[in-house]
Amino acid sequence: MRQVRSFTHLFAVAIAVALLESASTCCSVFAQQPASDAELIARGQNIYTKMCAECHGAGGEGVSGAYERQLVGDLSIGQLAGEIDRTMPEGDPSACAGEDAHAVAAYLHHAIYSEAAQLRQRPAKQMLSRLTAEQLRQSISDLYAHSDWIPRLENKRGLTARYYKSTKQRKEDLAVERIDPVINFDFGKESPGAEIPAQDILINWQGGLKVDQSGQYEIVVRSSCSFTLNFGHHERKLIDNHVQSGDKTEFREQIRLTAGRCYPFHLTLVQRKRKTELPPASISVSWVTPGGVEQLIPKENWIPDWMPAQFATQAAVPPDDRSYGFERGIKVDRDWDHAVTSAAVEFAQVAANELWPAYLKKHKDSPNDNRQLLKAFLKETLNVAFRYSMTDELAAKFVDGQVAQEPDDKLAIKRVLLIGLKSPRFLYPQADLDRSPSARAGTRLALTLLDSLPVEQHLRKTIEAGELESEEQLRGMAWHLIGDQRVRAKTKAMLYEWLGLSSPRDRKKEAEQFAGFDDLLVQDLQRSLDAFLEDVVWSESSDYRQLILADWSYSTARLQKYYGESWNPAEPFSVAEPASATTVKTAEQVDLKRTSSRQLHAGVLTHPYLMSGLAYHNSTSPIHRGVFLLRNVLGRTIQPPQDAFSPLSPDLHPDLTTRERVILQTSPENCASCHDRINSLGFALENWDASGRFIQSERNKPIDPSGYYINRSGQDVKFADSRQLAQYIATSEDAHQAFVRRAFQHFAKQPPAAYGPEVLERLTKKFVDSQFNIRSLLVEIAIVTSMPTANPDLAAK
Repeated sequence: MRQVRSFTHLFAVAIAVALLESASTCCSVFAQQPASDAELIARGQNIYTKMCAECHGAGGEGVSGAYERQLVGDLSIGQLAGEIDRTMPEGDPSACAGEDAHAVAAYLHHAIYSEAAQLRQRPAKQMLSRLTAEQLRQSISDLYAHSDWIPRLENKRGLTARYYKSTKQRKEDLAVERIDPVINFDFGKESPGAEIPAQDILINWQGGLKVDQSGQYEIVVRSSCSFTLNFGHHERKLIDNHVQSGDKTEFREQIRLTAGRCYPFHLTLVQRKRKTELPPASISVSWVTPGGVEQLIPKENWIPDWMPAQFATQAAVPPDDRSYGFERGIKVDRDWDHAVTSAAVEFAQVAANELWPAYLKKHKDSPNDNRQLLKAFLKETLNVAFRYSMTDELAAKFVDGQVAQEPDDKLAIKRVLLIGLKSPRFLYPQADLDRSPSARAGTRLALTLLDSLPVEQHLRKTIEAGELESEEQLRGMAWHLIGDQRVRAKTKAMLYEWLGLSSPRDRKKEAEQFAGFDDLLVQDLQRSLDAFLEDVVWSESSDYRQLILADWSYSTARLQKYYGESWNPAEPFSVAEPASATTVKTAEQVDLKRTSSRQLHAGVLTHPYLMSGLAYHNSTSPIHRGVFLLRNVLGRTIQPPQDAFSPLSPDLHPDLTTRERVILQTSPENCASCHDRINSLGFALENWDASGRFIQSERNKPIDPSGYYINRSGQDVKFADSRQLAQYIATSEDAHQAFVRRAFQHFAKQPPAAYGPEVLERLTKKFVDSQFNIRSLLVEIAIVTSMPTANPDLAAK
């Protein structure tokens, strides 16, 4: 007997996890249940076998040509029973109703459908994986920087600027030294400041450029003067307009940069006297971030201190598998091998040109018989790449033998490093091989928190001392690493994944309806969100609840103008003062200020950067917003609709509000089982229009933001608006567990259950007990992944 199509919609709320074995295998665990439960489950199995298995498979795996989706999800038994009672079988729901429906639901939940059933049938295991794309970039960057000091960034922002009254750059000619917030000056034909001539000047800007996201950047310098820009290394020129010719005033360079790094930046502008008339003096420095539009590099990304050299591989690495909702390094194909080869060749080149001369200079008084220094340099580099497992045997194979075959030092360096970086000892960090216990723990700790090699100085010394084996030692080291800029960048990436912002969203709006909502406003919105996330996570309390409940954010003058009074800053925006006779002209900048109370706003949930992305060009989208809340924030599983979905145009129903229009479109029975859950959450955010502005009416009707949510335990929670929804989410066990799961998967690149069936529950309890301290959660995740018992299947013998 073929089963009805509507029964499949019961499971449209579930996400496919793995093929399950037959129902007969599932029954082997019945003896663990109380007798009454076992009888109910056996009854349900009998009904399912007779009425459902033909189309859904004996183990719920789906049947080709019938209902191919697997029967997995997270509804409670009561919710499953209600759906079966209402829809099964199509045309005759009474055939499986009441106690029969409850029995089928009990069987499915225990044997096939629930997460616990899936784990019993196929226990999660840690997968041996290669470096992900981000781990490869980070590891190569740290391999370059391993011998240098990596400073902890302080709160100072801006660039150190030195203004000279001649082009000689002599100490006695230094007129002004200060911190400039941005580089955006138009001096015209006038003097930049006191005692500085208009036609014979030199200005140095020096410091570091802090990068928070890995990807392709474009650095843009506009200047009417001659200038040079060294970037990444104090002798590595990115743009050289030292001898200005022609009318060119705009210079662009594309470069891949790695998150959590601060790249040395040194810009020198020179305006010399000429016999002919000088052009007006001006200079600005902008960038285009990955997926963004051009903007002045903001103050928060400039560091005024000296920075050591950095290197970012320019190799284009293919994206990693994300079929489980997080990046996994499991795909090994020609494209990936080509990317690794390109990165290895590129690193070998820069090692020969920059690292090797620096090593020779450092050891200029050391003996170099039989090329001892070259071999020592290469052994040190590969020992770091192999995460401190360079034995004499490996050194002979990877270094001594290769150097002996190549008389040219630079070619020998390239040969050794290419072979070394293509080795599984570098590319497969979880295969602990023959590392010491401390080196194993340090490797996992660095991989979890930094996506990189264990090169941080204190970590490296602790590994060498063999003092990284106990849980207490690991916890102390994890707390030490938490302040690292790379951890901050990885945490931001995790929060972006949690908010569904990892991939670019179309935020374009109809110009007439949303006048003023442009690319520059969107850039300010992203800066506002980033500042908010930074403030909450790295505050003393690091309280997750503030991400949901905070009634403040960060604003700019542009945001204040568009979004109105609720975006007023607690302190007025600063206005650049005109230069006096004794000062240097001040650069124009876009200030970012913390707002005062915004009352109805609810942390990230109502932030316009999020709201505008979860909307159409001319209207809100309760469905997109509901899916986001259900899947990302509350951690529930839903699948895409069976059929293509196109929203009804507002013009077709000019008298209906968005809420009324969505209810109309999703009211058919084949939509209701999913959309009841989705819409009831999305409607709570209807007070924020397509651009994220707060509104109270639509189509001359008051907006109804009420909704409800049925949690995993079957509890029906009702809320009147977004603020009440936020208050519930802040205390919701579903939301807490979803956040912990998301953080674990992002940092460990493995599911929590791979480290034990109780890990997620234990971490969630610790998270709650810590008063929802996000940094404390990251430490606990690092401990779980780094303990000696964390990786028994992959550990060394």
